[in-house]
Amino acid sequence: MKRTLLASLFIPLLGSLLLSGCSDSSDRPSGSGGQPPVETEGPNPAPANSGLADSVAPIAHVNSAQTDSVAHPGPAGPTETLDEMSGGLSYQHLGPAHFGLAISPQYPDSSRVIWSNGGDRISKLDYETLEVIDELFLTDTPMSEAQADAEIELLDSKSGLELAQQSLDNAVKYLSAGISGVYYLLSADNVLYVGGSESFLAYADVDPLDQRSGIELRDEWVRPAGIGGNFVTANMTHDGWICTVTDEGWVVLLKPDFSEYHSIQMVGSEIAPEHNQKMLDEGRRPGSASWVRNGPAIDEQGGIYIPSLEHMHKVIWDGARLSTDPADGAWVAQYRNGSGIGTGATASLMGFGEEDRFVVSTDGDEVMNMVLFWREEIPQDWEQLEGAPDRRIAGQLRADIGDDGAEAVQTEQSVVVGGYGAFVVNNAPASFPSPMFERFPAVLAGFAGRDPDFTPLGIQKFEWDPQARELREAWVNREISSANSVPVISTGSNLVYTVGARDNQWTMEAIDWDTGDSAFHYVTGSNRYNTLFSGLFLDEEGRVLHTTIFGILRYERFPE
Repeated sequence: MKRTLLASLFIPLLGSLLLSGCSDSSDRPSGSGGQPPVETEGPNPAPANSGLADSVAPIAHVNSAQTDSVAHPGPAGPTETLDEMSGGLSYQHLGPAHFGLAISPQYPDSSRVIWSNGGDRISKLDYETLEVIDELFLTDTPMSEAQADAEIELLDSKSGLELAQQSLDNAVKYLSAGISGVYYLLSADNVLYVGGSESFLAYADVDPLDQRSGIELRDEWVRPAGIGGNFVTANMTHDGWICTVTDEGWVVLLKPDFSEYHSIQMVGSEIAPEHNQKMLDEGRRPGSASWVRNGPAIDEQGGIYIPSLEHMHKVIWDGARLSTDPADGAWVAQYRNGSGIGTGATASLMGFGEEDRFVVSTDGDEVMNMVLFWREEIPQDWEQLEGAPDRRIAGQLRADIGDDGAEAVQTEQSVVVGGYGAFVVNNAPASFPSPMFERFPAVLAGFAGRDPDFTPLGIQKFEWDPQARELREAWVNREISSANSVPVISTGSNLVYTVGARDNQWTMEAIDWDTGDSAFHYVTGSNRYNTLFSGLFLDEEGRVLHTTIFGILRYERFPE
């Protein structure tokens, strides 16, 4: 059942993820840190949100805390080459610009589906087989599987400058400006909510009890005139309100049936319209340097954590109203912003239960810092850190991916958090085939990252020591590639899973969370399996899956 629906969804060319990569100037060893891992009894997981789908993948960054971390185990190896013919990989065509997926709760017959929102369609797949059950097209000319195969064949056949040029052609053809339409969530009643530029859209089954049902646009909530900016995020409070933020600093909570909303302006956002226009006038891509360009993390008490141009904000939701008043527990903390365009990272939460509690992000310095902010009250005896612009900052360390001589390192990805560990990757191309491509590092990392001339290398972990109350570097590995994907941590396996490249072949990499050493990898080869900035997930059985350049991929390997 396939129908066409025109909608205003805009998909991003995901910008310049890291402006400069790593050189060989550091003598820090790959795969090891200078200190042993912090000894803990095991991390408390981020609390489940009962308003989200009862599955292991209901939202873009796994949970409302935005940690990109799961407790259940994933595969443990060994290293091998996987393909579709032998059954090692399952693949399904979806079309361009699918940057994530959501696994549904169970239907009455115990079955599930996988939802994905993309550049030209909303897709619903059978969880077991990846068969497309239905698609709701957002354009009159959706990409066919034959078109996708032709584009993949072109990418697979080229290298060097020719591959770079083909990558730029693909970026222009299939990805447009802005970040609206990327973020999504799947609710407990199996409704897919997607943030458009000026509206929020709700997609659902025509028959909510039938796994084979077609898709319908159930409702659309259009931004009222008094709220400025474009919607760029999607999350949910623990009492079931959809949370979104505009690029001009308006926080909006929506009832899932769109019958009611609450809104509030973030502190200091009066300058946002002028700043955003200035960035456009300077030729920057929409969304690449907006006053707000990253999503909120949400705790179970109603704290909403949002990075803006120069500050981290905590907005309070008490179940009846939003507040930016410090008397209600809200706060604003400045972070370093030497680049002038702010952090590119989504806020992530660290610490749950009786653990020390932080909100984690990178900052806006030319060489970014990993920054931890005290989430609640600052300890009375806490002294402001040297070089930190705010006393609320609990930890601030240079995140240079092991390059002491780096002059510019920035990221557009969220910090991945597991326990007291925080993990960042290098997405900077190893080189540029011509000076022109220095303006488009994300094009090379995104479409051409398997080519050894361009393959980004380097990953880095930081760790909070609760006894010493100190953030430290845990390890750096400058040999493993995480070319463009958002990794996922399995605390059950003590592994980080990401997608990288080796010897001109795409790979799925598994990294020891304690040491940074490679645990194993799967070789997949073709650009068909390139993540193109999408996030990895572990499904209900512990298999790794993610969307790709034009489809969705599952690695048919289970935990031991």
